[in-house]
Amino acid sequence: MPRSLRNALTYWPIVVVLVVADRITKSVAEAVLWPRGVPRAVFGDAEWFRWTLVYNPGAAFGLHLGPYSRWIFLALTVGALGILYHLYRTTEDGNRWRVMAVGLVTAGAIGNLIDRIISPNGVVDFIDVGVGDMRWPTFNVADMAVSVGAILLATVLWREDEQTARVTEERETAARTVSGSSRVRT
Repeated sequence: MPRSLRNALTYWPIVVVLVVADRITKSVAEAVLWPRGVPRAVFGDAEWFRWTLVYNPGAAFGLHLGPYSRWIFLALTVGALGILYHLYRTTEDGNRWRVMAVGLVTAGAIGNLIDRIISPNGVVDFIDVGVGDMRWPTFNVADMAVSVGAILLATVLWREDEQTARVTEERETAARTVSGSSRVRT
């Protein structure tokens, strides 16, 4: 199977499925969880997991840069998508973990980018977890994809770096051995 096809069969389904899932869940949240800001327990009286519709005009975890946040984060996201696409295109054939990681981050970035483009209110968030007043910032499917993908990508890149360092060290050791043995003969 050609290199680009093998990676594409991993990357594109992840991106498409997660962007569609993100759009559907956000649409349902906006239709059902009204008025916004009102928490609804998912499992009876369990407060640790709730649905709460909020709009985030900034970035992850409520990061906000003033009145131009929408446009700043839109531009940053487009730039990040360019970098992610480059990572995808330069990934070795069969490096599925890296392809999956890049696909997850790409899907999440696209999902939230769509919100920034179509909604003047900001990104739709609705998953609310925590205990009592100690709550994690409300998030969505795209945020989960970015978070899991970023952790996976960091792990993959760290392992690739370790492997490169190990191979380099082995080559240097072999070169010293060859160099040392040639001195002995002369």
